[in-house]
Amino acid sequence: MKIFKFFIAILCFINFGCKGQTSKNITTVSVSEFAQALNADKNPQLIDVRTPKEYAPQHIDNAININWNDAAFTENIAKFDKNKTVYVYCLAGSRSLQAATKIAEMGFTKIIDLKGGILKWNAQQASQPSSESEKIIGICPQEYTEMLKTNKKTIVNFHAEWCAPCKIMAPYLLKIQKELSANKAGIALIRYNADEHKTMMKNLKIDELPVILIYENDKIVYRHNGFLREADLRKQINSIK
Repeated sequence: MKIFKFFIAILCFINFGCKGQTSKNITTVSVSEFAQALNADKNPQLIDVRTPKEYAPQHIDNAININWNDAAFTENIAKFDKNKTVYVYCLAGSRSLQAATKIAEMGFTKIIDLKGGILKWNAQQASQPSSESEKIIGICPQEYTEMLKTNKKTIVNFHAEWCAPCKIMAPYLLKIQKELSANKAGIALIRYNADEHKTMMKNLKIDELPVILIYENDKIVYRHNGFLREADLRKQINSIK
């Protein structure tokens, strides 16, 4: 019995000890906490780890773009002060956490990671009143509403090239899209690249990908965030016919 307890204790030490060692310098925080920390820092080291293509149209003010997928990522990060806080974010949170882990391994003492990425950041910003007119990126709300009126029922998919579940779902979504177009049953599947249609992403409060929205009479009757099996989507489509 004593040997068994000792063995369990060793396992716990390995599992929890290693986990804590990996993430001890990383704190993942909400949008409000991230913003508060940035505002309190006079000269924050704010890093956007998305691709230049994602960064160019929209990013958090004063953020420096260092692409996580770039071979020179480590070299570029090494130029920052290891004793100062590093703030990192991506689109939804996955890449920034990977980047934060790497930055911690490089000896940086404090890394703050934005939970939910710029999608969450934008969603919260959109919920706050603003007197400034914002630039429309991609389809605007009026065009989106007109698009919905062209069909009795519309299935909308927001996706991105960097999103792994989106890539897995893409083949069957394209197949269903073609089938619905051929059937001319008044049901259409429309797909939007999230990086190219940021205005509607904000408007619909989408803060994770992929997303499936099903509309009837311009109203959302079904919404699913994250990976969705083909069989489950077809079940939903059959239920609205």
